[in-house]
Amino acid sequence: MAEGTERVAERIRRADRPFSGVSPERLAPEIAAIDLERPLHDHAAALDELERVYLRDAVYFHHPRYLAHLNCPVVIPALLGEAVLSAVNSSLDTWDQSAGGTLIERRLIEWTAGRIGFGPAADGVFTSGGTQSNLHALLLAREEASEEARANVGAVPSRLRVITSEAGHFSVRKAANLLGLGPDAVVTVETDDERRMRPAALARELDRCRRAGLVVMAVVATAGTTDFGSIDPLPEIASLCESAGVWLHVDAAYGCGLLVSRRRRHLLDGIERAGSVTVDFHKSFFQPVSSSAVLVRDGAALRHAAHHADYLNPRRMAERGIPNQVDKSLQTTRRFDALKLWLTLRVMGPDAIGELFDEVVDRAAASYDLVAADPRFEVVTRSPLSTLVFRYLPPEGPGRKLADDANLYAREALAASGEAVVAGTTVDGRHYLKFTLLNPETTLDDVAHVLDLLAGHAQRYVDDLAPPADHPEVTHVHS
Repeated sequence: MAEGTERVAERIRRADRPFSGVSPERLAPEIAAIDLERPLHDHAAALDELERVYLRDAVYFHHPRYLAHLNCPVVIPALLGEAVLSAVNSSLDTWDQSAGGTLIERRLIEWTAGRIGFGPAADGVFTSGGTQSNLHALLLAREEASEEARANVGAVPSRLRVITSEAGHFSVRKAANLLGLGPDAVVTVETDDERRMRPAALARELDRCRRAGLVVMAVVATAGTTDFGSIDPLPEIASLCESAGVWLHVDAAYGCGLLVSRRRRHLLDGIERAGSVTVDFHKSFFQPVSSSAVLVRDGAALRHAAHHADYLNPRRMAERGIPNQVDKSLQTTRRFDALKLWLTLRVMGPDAIGELFDEVVDRAAASYDLVAADPRFEVVTRSPLSTLVFRYLPPEGPGRKLADDANLYAREALAASGEAVVAGTTVDGRHYLKFTLLNPETTLDDVAHVLDLLAGHAQRYVDDLAPPADHPEVTHVHS
């Protein structure tokens, strides 16, 4: 254990780039050649092999030039929690497999619900991630629909609708499919220039569904969209849902870091009016994967996930008040992931986590100003969180028609070099690049350097495919 820990620590200490640039074609044969029927019978030899097939080419989120997805470096108290929970190996499905672990998880759910603004009736459970949390919430929403809807769920599921914005997470549609609601169940409404759901569009869709005899079982608002970090206008959406008698779910998988921000908590105003909320501590609380939760304003709704098995959690246990978490979870065997957050709060405290999250949001705001002032790029919108969607624009002329392919090429070439990792997305049918900042150690100089690398790759692509006279060399370089 000590040797393995030291090897990882040493690898992280001397990592000079976030990725080696290895391709699947190059690495796959090395792993395929390993004979799992012939053990090495030696820890040092196994670690040497692991260095070659994993550690050498891992993607290191802790590196300041990893700017791609919603992956965060982890705080040390959470890493300690990961080691402890794996060693003890508690299972959080029943009290007789976890004891104090159950009570710690419940205390953290209570704490998170308080930060959201839910009252004493709130409850929730830890999950594997935002996708499961959203599925869980929509299951509850379906079961909490009106008596008329519940009577028709089995016979005519196609009458049920879920409304979200066009910038909402794909897991909403995935959850609807898993719940058997049919391909047309998820209705998307338009967003404004800041990629936030338009309340007027939501109002029109609620009215259209009502007039068409459709039952809206849930509206899913987003507090931190994956691409833009946009936060839907929660107070206005909550009012519309209350008027229509519709369950409001807020997907705050990304934006939940605002719950501990002393400067930006107001951006989540209105979230306390939701029926359910998704939070991903493994995004903006700097926790190792996985650490997520779904919370409900009225804990009674969790009964819809309960199933009592005689060998595990017979109904008499619930009647005796035995705290079995499987009574409210979609999972049975479940890791004690709550311990990571527990130790983080006990060692660092919520304000320290909030300060780290505020730091990356500040850095994203400064990065927006940097890109917006750079004639080589165009930027989509300023994010209230820590994303930045932009693209390289070739100089005026025929080469500009190559912008989409040039941006795709630049991202792939940068990843292949291993010098930095960025994400990509499409906006209005065009290819864009995306920074997601979740590392407080990423500096503005790091951002500027990555921009220069991207511009260099993109312009070389254009130069190779267009007449040189039409494409003057870009000489602007960040200081």
